[in-house]
Amino acid sequence: MKPAFSVPVKPVIQAPPLVEEALGDDERVELKARIKRLMKEQDAVLVAHYYTSGDLQDLAEETGGCVSDSLEMARFGHAHPAKTLIVAGVKFMGETSKILNPEKRVLMPDLAADCSLDLACPADEFAAFCDAYPDRVSVVYANTSAAVKARADWVVTSGIAAKIVKHLHRQGHKLLWAPDRHLGEYVRRVSGADMILWQGSCVVHEAFKAEALKKLHAEHPDAAVLVHPESPESVIALADVVGSTTQLIEAVRTLPNREFIVATDNGIFHKMHEVAPGKILLEAPTAGVGATCQSCAHCPWMAMNGLRKLAAVLEHGGNEILIEESIRARAAVSIQRMLDFAVAEKAGRIQLGD
Repeated sequence: MKPAFSVPVKPVIQAPPLVEEALGDDERVELKARIKRLMKEQDAVLVAHYYTSGDLQDLAEETGGCVSDSLEMARFGHAHPAKTLIVAGVKFMGETSKILNPEKRVLMPDLAADCSLDLACPADEFAAFCDAYPDRVSVVYANTSAAVKARADWVVTSGIAAKIVKHLHRQGHKLLWAPDRHLGEYVRRVSGADMILWQGSCVVHEAFKAEALKKLHAEHPDAAVLVHPESPESVIALADVVGSTTQLIEAVRTLPNREFIVATDNGIFHKMHEVAPGKILLEAPTAGVGATCQSCAHCPWMAMNGLRKLAAVLEHGGNEILIEESIRARAAVSIQRMLDFAVAEKAGRIQLGD
């Protein structure tokens, strides 16, 4: 008899208060100089996510590091010769870097910088989910813990999720998906796959409101609407471009529009302004009917990163990402499947068609 299991109904995650680091010019200059010296002494490189502060993004690029999405952060760290990786982002990003770089020391400015999607999918509950449907292939979003990745068959990012799911669907597989229900529903629509969805969501992207977005777009009719697929279906339906962080940045750089309405974390605006300095960027609305905004358009966990905390970690130690080897090794398998798929698809060895 199949074990009884019910997917949690939209787990309630309480986001912390949004507190962004505020620095004066003199302190910023002093902190950056101190951090650069300590990084050199400790053979360290900084990788920062697009959603972190402009200060951290600038510092990463000034010191030969990387500003990117979570997967590219880990891959960059793997290719870089530095013995220490400093990951400015949220905890699952640090874990992904450690999974792919077990021989390196991986540090984070704040280990309390979590993710609502990760928190909404505890490893024991996810294991029970998989056990209840042993005939299905499990696919998890990168925004999950190392333990969840270790239990999954595949790990995907938002940029490659639809391609991998479409490939698995064409092979005849039925799927389990976790944890983001909005991204999962989007992938299900575009792939046609049979998917049972976990019910997690991102506190930032779920806050975007379709009716308010329609009103803003009416006020800026020539603006292109860019939406991350972690957003609700009603918001995605209004998009000119739906894509990952990297894909949305590329859209701002390449599309001819002068204005863009952006439905993702506003930390991405720093890189968008850098690649397209003449473009006007507008935040998609989080207010309106049904609004329950906890973080609005910026992740409160991402905001826990800052220059002060980074300097303190380098000076005093601590905040190192450690993963039990049995978990790390299993998680590496599900991540490697995605990496191998990406290489094969790029080389034309996997044909997805329309």
